[in-house]
Amino acid sequence: MASNGTAGGPYLAVRRLTKSFGAFQALKEVSLEVRRGEFVCFLGPSGCGKTTLLRAIAGLDPQSSGTIEQDGRDVSNLPPGQRDFGIVFQSYALFPNLTIAANVGYGLASRGQGREAIAARVTELLALVGLSDQGAKYPAQLSGGQQQRVALARALAPSPGLLLLDEPLSALDALVRVHLRREIKALQRRLGVTTIMVTHDQEEALTMADRIVVMDHGVIEQVGSPVEIYRNPRTPFVADFVGRMNLLEAKVAGSGRVELGALSIAVADTAGLSPGTGALLCFRPEDVQVRGIETGAANALEVLIGDIEFHGAYCRAALSAGQGAGAVGLVAEFSINLMRDLAPETGKRLRIALPPERLRVFARDSAGR
Repeated sequence: MASNGTAGGPYLAVRRLTKSFGAFQALKEVSLEVRRGEFVCFLGPSGCGKTTLLRAIAGLDPQSSGTIEQDGRDVSNLPPGQRDFGIVFQSYALFPNLTIAANVGYGLASRGQGREAIAARVTELLALVGLSDQGAKYPAQLSGGQQQRVALARALAPSPGLLLLDEPLSALDALVRVHLRREIKALQRRLGVTTIMVTHDQEEALTMADRIVVMDHGVIEQVGSPVEIYRNPRTPFVADFVGRMNLLEAKVAGSGRVELGALSIAVADTAGLSPGTGALLCFRPEDVQVRGIETGAANALEVLIGDIEFHGAYCRAALSAGQGAGAVGLVAEFSINLMRDLAPETGKRLRIALPPERLRVFARDSAGR
């Protein structure tokens, strides 16, 4: 097994990676460092470049330009077989004519390891993924979740320094996905293997990753911890893509203040924008304050409650602030406890506040608007 990174340096370093398919640029000078033992998620919509980046790291779809270093070694131009990684595909890619044990041991056999060593490693890995009693079966005899565990065991068999997961849970039903998310993360922590997972599912990224790499149109929009990405998005795209967000057209009125329709709203920061500049005012639905609003609180408003949607642990409510043509629509999320205690209903009026420190302002043109 490769040592997991040089002392003090990144385990994986991607430098100015570009990938072109004819005139189309799938990756545009992407640079990224992954620390040893990290679990990193590439997150973004279809066509954003996340799978292309993963395949370039694996050597399955080599870059047009740029470099990739793994564990201090330049692997930019090496074929996949000479790189140190294991990979799990969305389709699992198990051999249907081989038993589960033979599937897990396939990579070891191709490397010329002895039969006893292979058998011992297969036994160890099947126990690790909770399939000790399934070795004699064939893939078609297992559930989708079990097949995914087999694919994971096979990828881990050679003790790779890097584990690559290409949307490994997308073909499974919701309950199995949640269960395997926990299993994969626990296994990754136990083994300490540096892991990169591609996903378009923000919940997967938020619950599994140490850091998230948010991508769009072949570039990296933001890299950060799940909390950083969720609470402090750096662009309107990240704000809108990760979680639910109110993105409202506004105008900068001066330092620390924006105009939202007929409303004047205090904000912590106007992002250096000049007065009169078009802006986007962004805040999470759960950041709408309903309880404990003190007299004179900043951005205290009376709103009209519109439709209320039940979502189990919370309710999502459409609210309208202001009157007539200057009314502003926004969305808030109310906990079940709040729904029980305050009993908000459609057609009723409610006093809310928008805490300035929870409001973010972006230039309108930064969202392509």
